[in-house]
Amino acid sequence: MPPLDRRRRANTELGLLVLAVLIILCADALVGLAQSAVLPTGMATYGGAMAALALAAHLARRRLAPGADPLLLPVAFLLNGLGLVMVGRLDFAEASSQAPAQTVWTVVAVVVFVGTLAVVRDYRVLDRYRYLLGAAALAFLLMPLLPGIGVSVNGARIWLRVAGFSFQPGEVAKLGLVAFFASYLAEKRALLTAATNRFGPLHLPPARAFGPVLAVWVVSLSVLVFQTDLGLSLLVFGLFVLTLYVATGRPAYVLAGVALFAGGAFAAWSVFAHVQARVGTWLDPWAVYEGAGYQVAQSLFALGTGGVFGVGLGQGRPDIIPEVGTDFIFAAFGEELGLLGTTALLLCYFLLVGRGFAIAARCRDDFGQLLAAGLVILLGLQVFVILGGVTRLLPLTGLTLPFVSYGGSSLVANYALVALLLRISAANAEPAPARRP
Repeated sequence: MPPLDRRRRANTELGLLVLAVLIILCADALVGLAQSAVLPTGMATYGGAMAALALAAHLARRRLAPGADPLLLPVAFLLNGLGLVMVGRLDFAEASSQAPAQTVWTVVAVVVFVGTLAVVRDYRVLDRYRYLLGAAALAFLLMPLLPGIGVSVNGARIWLRVAGFSFQPGEVAKLGLVAFFASYLAEKRALLTAATNRFGPLHLPPARAFGPVLAVWVVSLSVLVFQTDLGLSLLVFGLFVLTLYVATGRPAYVLAGVALFAGGAFAAWSVFAHVQARVGTWLDPWAVYEGAGYQVAQSLFALGTGGVFGVGLGQGRPDIIPEVGTDFIFAAFGEELGLLGTTALLLCYFLLVGRGFAIAARCRDDFGQLLAAGLVILLGLQVFVILGGVTRLLPLTGLTLPFVSYGGSSLVANYALVALLLRISAANAEPAPARRP
């Protein structure tokens, strides 16, 4: 890419980051005015800190990944900043102190973003360590089962707690699984794409090609059985099946995945009481309104109260919803920003997903194409599942809304995800090397 085009892209990113910081400061000012009718006293300090973080991330991206997509970082930073504002707004209502912790996690996440760009200078290196990444991802998935450091929260054993510090290793495992799936599918693409059988209108691959689908299905069911984590189980299996479809274009894999998931879900519902409780709450939250259905019911009330325009930042009662800062922060935005505000949030995610798939389409190698597609599928599937739970389209899964919900593990992992996408984008922004005669 010519230096002038690189400079244009970098300046576009810088301008969008300035706009993102201004939007975040306006949202923070509205919350302060709603709470005390005066602007927050630390607004200048807060604005300066956010601007410094944005500038540091921009300069690192400009230096380490020149020519990369100019929209990914500003959109991610905007979502992160709006999430910080909402977490701070909930602190006012709940008399808690989650916002300072989330601010620290934001700093850590930006450091991880810069570190990922600095360490992964060539994304193709990940292809060489396929099995190491796969083994590490499985190890991270199993870590919460270790006695002494693994703990259960809300019935799901997905946390590590050491010296008062808590972390979800599954967030790191997701990125390792994406890299492993991309490398494996890039190598086996020809075998998995070949159609040797026919069933009605479908051209089917050989039976042995469905082996990986069965293997990942077993892994996802193991996560559900031993860690009682429905969200992570669904995410792992959905990630592999959708990435497999991107690699092969064969709908037979999707149909097989849906059939296996339906069978596994029915078996889990038949055996595990906590799965039955979640499905029952999803089907009829009003029947258990005083208990398990209270959270979902209050979420629906909040979305209904917000209407089209919302009641205004800082002027609603999202604190009535249990765990609103993590599982149901989208409902808080729905009440205070209404349909228009939540649509704007969704458009930000659509923009991330769209630009991510554009990066995948421009890749000149199979591994990079599938790695970018897998990262985008991971992000988009997580948004779909958590919003489905909030709006009662799907059962609750306990996943967090990327960049917005309170939680350091998810924030750090998602900034690393954006850094990998930027690395792939920068590598494929350069012209292809000339072929030797």
